Amino acid sequence: MDTHLIPGPKKRNAKAAFSQVVETLISAVIKAMGYSAVVFVIMIFYFLMSEGLAAVGEVPLNVLFSARWYPIEGYYGILPLISGSLLVTIGATLFAVPIGLATAIFVAEIAPRWMREIFKPVIEILAGLPSVVLGFIGIIALAPQLRQLFNLPTGLTALAGSILLGIIAIPTIVSIAEDALDGVPRSYRDAALAIGATKWQTIWRVTLPAARSGVLTAVMLGIGRAIGETMTVMMVTGNAPIVATGLGAIFMPTRTMTATIAAEMGEVANGSVHYHVLFLIGIILFLISLAVNIIASAMVFRVKKRAERILS
Repeated sequence: MDTHLIPGPKKRNAKAAFSQVVETLISAVIKAMGYSAVVFVIMIFYFLMSEGLAAVGEVPLNVLFSARWYPIEGYYGILPLISGSLLVTIGATLFAVPIGLATAIFVAEIAPRWMREIFKPVIEILAGLPSVVLGFIGIIALAPQLRQLFNLPTGLTALAGSILLGIIAIPTIVSIAEDALDGVPRSYRDAALAIGATKWQTIWRVTLPAARSGVLTAVMLGIGRAIGETMTVMMVTGNAPIVATGLGAIFMPTRTMTATIAAEMGEVANGSVHYHVLFLIGIILFLISLAVNIIASAMVFRVKKRAERILS
């Protein structure tokens, strides 16, 4: 053996030191990127607070939390906008969750492999469809059908917004829930089938409970996607700031917080009362989204703790 081909101790030490430096540098970059996400969220919240809290001192609370939004005349009631956002989001959730979970179960547990290879790309394409395109389809096709079906004065209602937001949320729910179901070990299914359980009993009693944390995450992320959507609801909900009262409000025009910010922010004077109120709406929207994510994390944490307790 040629001894000159074997690296000496100095070369080995230099190579190990270089690898250690590279590993430390990569680790530091990854940590910085992870911390940067938190820093960016804090910076966004600080900016919203600095611009929006002034509205609390400029507008009396009885006006701010009134039922009329007409900034030209000095009416800055945000209750119609909050109720509109909640109405459309709840409607989208009721529409998207059953369809999304059923589709995820079908793709993960029932459909043959060749069909899964078709369904998954189609779902991903639907997820990437621009919201403005869905809004345009809603104006041209969905709104006229709803107007005729329910004999409404206009089809641009909260129902149209709920259906389209549900369509937007479905791909998120399907993708994450399908991954969670697919991650359940095959041995769970085989054990259930071996003791005489049917295919549906295995899905309902074994697979879904085992994937509960992932399914809950999928649902909450779908809800978060619906809350933050702008263009679609601005195009198909009629943009009427009316407080939602009763179930009949789903068949009436409404206006969401996101649509209000998108429609009016470009027209207000910088530093005006209207400007600060729009940022206050942004703060409320931010807090709602934060609450949804906190609830999702808490539910997933609780499910994981319960599973660990059962296994132990």
